Amino acid sequence: MALKPVVLALSRSGEATAHKVAATLGAHVHGREDRVDQADAFFANALDHARDLFAAGVPIVGVCASGILIRAVAPLLADKITEPPVLSVSDDGAVVVPLLGGHRGANKLAAEIATALEATAAVTTAGDVALGVALDEPPAGWRLVNRADAKGAMATLLSGQGATVTGEAPWLATLPAGDGLRISCTMDAQHDLDPTHLQFAPQRLTLGVGCARDCPPAELAALARQVFEEAGVAPEAVQSVNTITLKADEPAIIALAQELDVPLRVFEADTLDAETPRLANPSDVVFAEVGTHGVAEAAALAQAGPDGEFLISKRKTANATCALVVSPAPLTTLQGRARGRLSVVGIGPGQAAWRTPEVSRLVSEAEELVGYGLYIDLLGPLAIGKDRSDFPLGGEEDRCRYALEQAGKGKNVALVCSGDAGIYAMGALVFELLDRGPDEMGVSDAARRVDVVCSPGVSALQGAAARAGAPLGHDFCAISLSDLLTPRADIVKRLRAAAEGDFVIAFYNPVSMRRRTLLAEAREILLQHRPADTPVMLASSLGRPEEHIRYRRLDELEVDEVDMLTVVLIGSSHSRLAALGEGPRMYTPRGYARKIDGDLAG
Repeated sequence: MALKPVVLALSRSGEATAHKVAATLGAHVHGREDRVDQADAFFANALDHARDLFAAGVPIVGVCASGILIRAVAPLLADKITEPPVLSVSDDGAVVVPLLGGHRGANKLAAEIATALEATAAVTTAGDVALGVALDEPPAGWRLVNRADAKGAMATLLSGQGATVTGEAPWLATLPAGDGLRISCTMDAQHDLDPTHLQFAPQRLTLGVGCARDCPPAELAALARQVFEEAGVAPEAVQSVNTITLKADEPAIIALAQELDVPLRVFEADTLDAETPRLANPSDVVFAEVGTHGVAEAAALAQAGPDGEFLISKRKTANATCALVVSPAPLTTLQGRARGRLSVVGIGPGQAAWRTPEVSRLVSEAEELVGYGLYIDLLGPLAIGKDRSDFPLGGEEDRCRYALEQAGKGKNVALVCSGDAGIYAMGALVFELLDRGPDEMGVSDAARRVDVVCSPGVSALQGAAARAGAPLGHDFCAISLSDLLTPRADIVKRLRAAAEGDFVIAFYNPVSMRRRTLLAEAREILLQHRPADTPVMLASSLGRPEEHIRYRRLDELEVDEVDMLTVVLIGSSHSRLAALGEGPRMYTPRGYARKIDGDLAG
C-alpha cells in the first residue's frame, strides 16, 4: 500500500471514531462540510470526494454506511490488482468492514483498526477466514514468485488438502498440513512451479549495476540473468537495483528495475567509496572517472548494509557490470534515495470533476506540490498534508527551476498547472530549462537526471467549448494576447493570419491590468474578414462556483467585460449561435450538409 489512507467523517455521530482511526493509522481526517466540526480538510459531496480519492489510488476508510462507499466507487471498479483498499467503519466504532482490496492491505487495515477500537473486523475473504493467511499477500520482505498460481493453490487448501512447507516462514504456520500443495520458502530458483507448487522468495538480495552511457538495455538485462543463473537464485529474491547517482537516468538501468519490478535506488559517489575496503574488485580507473573505486559492488553492499556479503562479485560485459550481495534476513527498508520524479500536471479549469484520475494519482503520490498558490488551493483535500511551495504569478521560471531541483534531490514533486500543463503553462518551460546549456541558466546535473512525467488536463478552451456546445467542431487555433514573452508584432501577425484563414480562435490572456488594447485591436482585425454578427463566447472562472458564461456579437465585444480569468472564443464565419434546448448553443459546422448535398447530387 503505497499511499497513506484517508479517513472520511460524514457526520458528527462518527466524528470521534474517525479521529481515533486516523490516530491509529497516522492518517488525515477529511470531513463533510457543515456536518463535521473538526477535520484536516473538508469536502462538499461525499460521493464525489470518495470517487476522487479512489481514482487517485488513495486507500479510503469511511466512518459511514458501507453503501455510501459502494455507490461512490462502483463506476470505477475495473482491476482488483491495482485498486486501493476501501473500508467502512460504523459510527460507534464497533464494526470494521473491508469492502475492497482485501489482499492489497484492506484486511490488515481492518485488523489494525479493530484492535485499536476493540471492534469486530468483518473479514470475508475466504483464505483469511478459513486459514488465517492470504497466499497472494506475503509479509514485507517476501515475494510470491508464481503469483498467477495463487488462486488455484488457495482452492486446493480450501478443499481441505493441506500443504507441506519447506523453509523458514512462521507466517504460514497456520496452514493445515497435507500433501495437496507444496510451498517452498527459499531464494533458490525452483523450476517446477505450478498451482501445486508455490514459491515465496525472501528478498535477501541486492543487485548492484553500472554501465557505459547508452548501454543497450538488452545487454544489461542479459548480464543480470546470467548472474542470477550463476547464483542459482530466483530474480524475485532481489529487493532493489542499485547504482551511482550519475546513472540515475540511464535507460538500461531504469528498464532493468522495471523488468524486475523492484525499486531503483541511487547513492552518491562518496557513500559508495566508503565501501572500498569491502570490495572484491576495487578499481583506481573507476575512481578517476566517477569518484568511487567501484559502482556495482559498492552499490549492492551499500544497500545491503554491514551484514551483506557477496554472492556474486562483479561480472561484466563490454558495457555493463553487475554484482549480487546477500543478507542474512529479508530486507524491508531501503537505503540510498529514489531517482526523483517531477510530474507536470494540468488540473483542468478548477473543478475536481474535470481533473483526470491520472493527475489525481500523481498529485496523491507527490511529496511536494509546487505552483501558483491559487492552483494548489484548487486541489482541495488532495493537497492536505503535503509540503507545498507557492510561487506568485510572474515567477514561472523560478517555479519550474525549483521543482526540478527538488526532484533532483530524489523527491517526488508535482508541478501544478491550471488547464493543461502543456498549453500556455509550465510544461514547455520545464523542458526548456532541461535543454539549456550550462552557461544558459539551466538546471543542475542532478535535476537533469530526474524522471519527468507529463499528464494532460482539460484545457480552458476545451472547458469553454463544452459549455458553449461545439464551437471547435472545425479548424481552430489558440493565440495568447500577452506580450510579456511574445513580441507584439508577432501577435498581430498571427492575428492577421488566423483571421484570413477563418479559424475559430481561442484567446488566452486576453487582457491584464496594464494591457487593454490588444483585444480591441484583434476585434478590428477579425471584423475585416468575418461578419459583424460572428458569435463570441466569454467564459470566466470556468469550473468554479463563480463561473460566468455570456455571448456577444463580434462587433459588440467590449474589452471592459473581459479579465485574465476569461477565455474568449471567437467563431469563424461559419460558426452559429442557436437557441437550442435550455439556452443558446454555439457550434461550428464541419461541412456535413455539403457532403450530403453532394452525395444526393451524385
